[in-house]
Amino acid sequence: MSLAIVKKHQNAIRRAIRTRARLHGTAECPRLSVKRSLKHIYVQLINDEEGRTLASASDKDVEKKGTPLEVAKEVGILLGKKAETLGIKKAVFDRGSYRFHGRVAAVAEGAREIGLTI
Repeated sequence: MSLAIVKKHQNAIRRAIRTRARLHGTAECPRLSVKRSLKHIYVQLINDEEGRTLASASDKDVEKKGTPLEVAKEVGILLGKKAETLGIKKAVFDRGSYRFHGRVAAVAEGAREIGLTI
């Protein structure tokens, strides 16, 4: 690997650590973590006190197909519905090393539509 690629990867890891250092999820207000790849998007509600995943969703669970932004918003809606059934009304948004833009922002928008406070 070239040095530039290694440096880019190290910077992404540092950004994620810096972001997560300020966030902490509980059972009442879990951490909504986003994982984005070139093809898919995954989201989880995580209780950091117990180290448990309370709910998860991905674009593989969504029937609706369309643009990546539309699918990401549907994933947020699906996770919001799962959180609603668990009685979760608030969450802390963990964007990881990603900018709050595009598919990451669409997930948050979809979760807010259902009534999840982020």
